[in-house]
Amino acid sequence: MALTDAFQRPLRDLRISVTDRCNFRCTYCMPREIFGPGYQFLDRAEILSYEEITRLARIFIAHGVEKIRLTGGEPLVRKDLDSLIAQLRATPGLRDLTLTTNGSLLRNQARKLKAAGLERITVSLDSLDDAVFQSMNDSGVPASVVLDGIQAAREAGLDPIKVNAVVKRGTNDHTIVDLARHFKGSGVIVRFIEFMDVGATNGWQLEHVVTGREIVERVNAELPIEPVGANYRGEVARRWRYLDGEGEIGIITSISEPFCGDCTRARLSPEGELYTCLFGVRGHDFRALLRSGATDGELSEFLASVWHVRDDRYSELRTAETALLPKVEMSHIGG
Repeated sequence: MALTDAFQRPLRDLRISVTDRCNFRCTYCMPREIFGPGYQFLDRAEILSYEEITRLARIFIAHGVEKIRLTGGEPLVRKDLDSLIAQLRATPGLRDLTLTTNGSLLRNQARKLKAAGLERITVSLDSLDDAVFQSMNDSGVPASVVLDGIQAAREAGLDPIKVNAVVKRGTNDHTIVDLARHFKGSGVIVRFIEFMDVGATNGWQLEHVVTGREIVERVNAELPIEPVGANYRGEVARRWRYLDGEGEIGIITSISEPFCGDCTRARLSPEGELYTCLFGVRGHDFRALLRSGATDGELSEFLASVWHVRDDRYSELRTAETALLPKVEMSHIGG
C-alpha cells in the first residue's frame, strides 16, 4: 500500500547509507578536525547486514518506493558492495537502482557493480583544479583519479552518469564554468549544488552560498543555456540544457529555492535509523525491531506510522537560528 505523509507527499525514494566511513575528508561534509584519528565510527556489529538492508528495502518497495540510491560515507569502502546490489536488483518492484560515490575507488569496481545490477551512478567532483579539489577533499586525491573513475563507469556501461559539485563561495565558485565546459557534449550531466547547512560541523554560513540563479548566470554567460521541465515529480535538480544541443546541467537549490513540497525521499542510516529529512535531528530505529524478531507486518506498520505523520520542510523554514540546530551529519545518511 502506497504511503503519503502529513502533506500528502508519497514515499518514492529511499537512500541507504551502507557505511559512515569515507576515505575523503571533505570540508563541507567530514572536516578532519572533527572526523580525525580519534573519531568513533560505528562498529561492524552495529551496521545493518546486507540481508537486513534487503529485507527492509523489500518492505519500503511494497509501500511505494521505486528508486533506491546507495550512499555513505563512501559506499565503495564497504566490502563486497556488489553482493548487496545483486540482492536489491532481484527485489520485485524496484525500478531504479543507483549509487553516489566520490569516484576514487571506481576504477577497480565499476564493472562488477554493473554486472551485479547497478544501472547508473553519480560521482562527486567539486572542481577540476587540483589545488582547489585537494583543498576541499583534504585527502590528497587529485581530480584525475576521479575522472578516471568516471571513465571506468562509462566503459562498464553505467548510464547516465551524473557529476555532483558542491559550490562554496570563495573556494571553488571560480571553477564552475570550467567544470561545465569539460563535460559539455560528453553525455555526463553536471549538477551544481548550493552549499547547505547539513549537520553541525561544516561551518556553514549564508555568505558562503552561491545561489542557483548566480550559477546559471555564470554558466550562461559563456555556455548559453535554457530551462527544461522536470523529468518527474520530486526531481531535485532544476534542469538547464545547452542551446547548441550538447547536453544539460542541473542546479540544486535547497537554500535559495527550497523544494520541500515535492520531497518524496527517506534516508536509512548504516545502523538502521530512518530519517525523513536530510536535515533531521533524530531517526527512527528499525534495527531494534529487526533484531528483536519483528515480523514483516510489524516492520511495515512501523514504517507507516513514521511516514504518515511526517511534516518535515526544514528548507522552507530555514533561518539563521535553525541553521545552528543539531542535525544528523550528511556523512552519516548520504546527501
